[in-house]
Parts: sequence; structure tokens; C-alpha cells
Amino acid sequence: MATYIVLLGPPGVGKGTQAKILAERLAIPHISSGDLFRENIKNQTELGRLAQAYMTKGELVPDEVTIGMIRARLTMPDCKGGALLDGFPRTIRQAEALEALLAEFGGRVSCVPYLTAEPAVLVDRLSGRWTCRAQGHIFHEKYNPPQTPGICDLDGSELYQREDDKRETVENRIRVYFEQTAPLVEYYRRLGRLFEINGDQPIEAVTAALLAVVNPS
Repeated sequence: MATYIVLLGPPGVGKGTQAKILAERLAIPHISSGDLFRENIKNQTELGRLAQAYMTKGELVPDEVTIGMIRARLTMPDCKGGALLDGFPRTIRQAEALEALLAEFGGRVSCVPYLTAEPAVLVDRLSGRWTCRAQGHIFHEKYNPPQTPGICDLDGSELYQREDDKRETVENRIRVYFEQTAPLVEYYRRLGRLFEINGDQPIEAVTAALLAVVNPS
């Protein structure tokens, strides 16, 4: 049976890094809903144009459109063995729609790893990020500081902090994530498919914990 995994985790917990590693280890594609939206809009697919029409008006894209994109992606040849879903589902309604969709492929979500960390840790990780204006190199005032404060080591350009990396914005993003995701976490917990993993560990330790959960042997 194909392996379908939903990876959950708040901003700053290292989900993107782990998703890439996990997809490579399991030899299944990493499907990011954000990337999927951008790709469909860039290629002006029918679903992409539909999504863009809602987004241009400042409206939420209906679940049916998002599900349509997920369906189209899962029918591609590289998804024959399954997929790692990141950023979808976000609500119980979307989770139920995903179950119905995967049932058509003769599968289901087998495992939902949930990377967690204390909000203070997440805020610290995200709000310390600085970006260089020339090429977008990323530095961190605590974990990867530049040799000269405010200056990129690689190209000498000025470092600035993006709006969504500022402390107040980060705190709000994290609060909203936990509020919106709580029902989804409980949904998968009730189904017995949720596995909480401490994301406040070295990358290798988090990877090992994830592999133990998704590929027990």
C-alpha cells in the first residue's frame, strides 16, 4: 500500500528541513501546499487561475479548489508509492476530504508526525533571522551571526529583518497556528495516527524520531 503522511508543525519548528530529509529517505515526493499553489498560479492552470481569482479579491480559496490541486498532484507517476503532505490539511473538513480522496487511490493517511516546541523557542528562532538585501542570504543573531553586525558575510550588502520575521508578527503567526491547528491535532489523535515529536532537538535527533514513527521496524 502507498505511504501517505501528513506532517504537522508550527512555524520555526524545522518542518521544512525535516520534510525534505524524510521524503528523500522514504523515496516519496514532498508536497507542500504553498509550493503547489505557486506552481499552479505560475503555470496558469485552470485551478491556478481559479485560486488566483479568489486571492486577488482577498478571499479564502475554497477547499474544493485546494483539494483539486492535491488530487491532480497525487495522480502524477512519482506519487505511486505515496506522498508526504506539508501544509495540507489545515482543517478537519480538509482532513475528511483528504481521507475520501485517498480512499479512491486505495490508501489513507497512515501517520501524522506533529513536531512541537515551546512558543518561546519558536519565537526566538524566527525573530532572530536577518536577510541580506542583495541575494537573500539568511543569518541569525544567535545561531548564525554575521562577522560584522548588519552586514552580509557573503556579498557585503545590508542585512534587514523581513516584516514576517519581526517579533510581534512572529508571536501572532505562532498563536494563530496553534489556535487553528488544535482541532486538527485532536482529530488525528482520536484516530490514533498522531505522533508528537520534540522539535527542540538537534536535526539528526528529530530525523531519527520521525523515521522511528513513520517506518517502524
